[in-house]
Amino acid sequence: MGSHLIISNTIANMAKESTYNAGASYNALTNGSKIIGKIFADSDFRIDGEVEGDISCNGKLIIGQNGLLKGTITCQNAEIIGFVTGNIIVSDTLTLRSSAQIKGDVKTKILVVEPNAVFNGSCSMREVVNTEAK
Repeated sequence: MGSHLIISNTIANMAKESTYNAGASYNALTNGSKIIGKIFADSDFRIDGEVEGDISCNGKLIIGQNGLLKGTITCQNAEIIGFVTGNIIVSDTLTLRSSAQIKGDVKTKILVVEPNAVFNGSCSMREVVNTEAK
C-alpha cells in the first residue's frame, strides 16, 4: 500500500489589512528532500526537491529549477521550471518556463510555453478541466 502525505494549510485572518498576499501561505519541499508517495495539498505547493508519486493541489503548483516530479500532477495552476515525467492536468493555466523539461501528456485550459522549454507528449486544451483533489 502506498504512502500518503496530506497537507492542509490555512491562511491566518489578516484583519483590516489593505493588501492581501495569497502567495504568503504555501507548502514547500526543499532541495535535497525526497517524497515517495501521494501528496494532497489544500493550498499552493512548491517542489524544489524530488517527488516520486502523484500530487493533487487545490492551488498553484510550482516545480522549481531543481525540482523533479515522476508522477501525475492535478492542480488549478502550475508553473514548471524543473523536470516532470508524467501526465499533467491543470484546470486553468500551465506555464512552462525556459528551463522546463516535460515528458508526458497535458490537459489544460491555457498553455504558456517559453522559448527553450522541452515538451515531449500530447496536449489537449479544453474549456473546463475538473481537478478537484480527491
